[in-house]
Amino acid sequence: MYIMKLTAPCKDYIWGGTRLRDEFGKKSDADKVAESWELSCHKDGMSIIENGEYAGKTLREYIDTEGTGVLGKHCERFDYFPILIKLIDAKDNLSVQVHPNNEYALRVEGEYGKTEMWYVIDADEGAELLYGFKSRITREEFAERIRNNTLLEVTNSVPVHKGDVFFIDAGTLHAIGKGILIAEIQQNSNTTYRIYDYSRVGKDGKPRELHIEKACEVTELVPPARRTKPQGELVQKNGYSETLLAACEYFNVNKLDVQTEAEFEADAGSFNSLLILDGSFSVNGMELNKGDSCFIPAGYGKYTIKGSGEIILTDII
Repeated sequence: MYIMKLTAPCKDYIWGGTRLRDEFGKKSDADKVAESWELSCHKDGMSIIENGEYAGKTLREYIDTEGTGVLGKHCERFDYFPILIKLIDAKDNLSVQVHPNNEYALRVEGEYGKTEMWYVIDADEGAELLYGFKSRITREEFAERIRNNTLLEVTNSVPVHKGDVFFIDAGTLHAIGKGILIAEIQQNSNTTYRIYDYSRVGKDGKPRELHIEKACEVTELVPPARRTKPQGELVQKNGYSETLLAACEYFNVNKLDVQTEAEFEADAGSFNSLLILDGSFSVNGMELNKGDSCFIPAGYGKYTIKGSGEIILTDII
């Protein structure tokens, strides 16, 4: 059992930029690197293990070989790898979209729904995103505004700043705006229903597919109930500080600001995932730099993070 450094598959969606390559060291031959999937067992892009006995294998292959015990006891309630972690570089606006809940997604798409959270790593001055509606509207008004292209008149536009946290419950209308860099922790799902896409065309020169009927069935037509701040307060500890960004049945996410070192434990309850947002570290002798990600199996035990910078630590509770 050892700490596994991961290589992330990258996605070249049309709205992406180059910051993930230029600043976070992602490798891709594509012109744009919109997303890097930092912790993934999803069929649409799987993490590759870089080091040790399983070097060159996917994280999924490792789990299949060693058994689900490496995920931890808290993951026994899931019949799938529970989460997907991404870095997202929105050089341009993403589509206005929504994700279904588990019941709908399993029935219609054959995979689980998607509740997710965003930590804003960086944002251009004046950057905004869409998050729910200004006020409650009816399903009839929603459908009519989609048809007559006035939907954006009733959506809730929110200024975005570095350090903001957005919790996107399944069914919440949303759209990441241009000039925003995000770490996203989500359910392990790739089901997205586009509602509005600024009349853009895809690589084939045709308008990108919209999913209006499904979106009308799953969207919660209300203002967001959650504030755009971390769920917890900053707690200063010896050598580092820790802030709970979000906790729910699917994931538990903390941001670490390490000054010198921090000690943690991957016990029998859950694996740990580390995503380096900034700085350089040694984790039990493994060197990790900005943009690196690693998987620590449940039951690995204590590990010490030495260095200076920012880390996203994710586990299951």
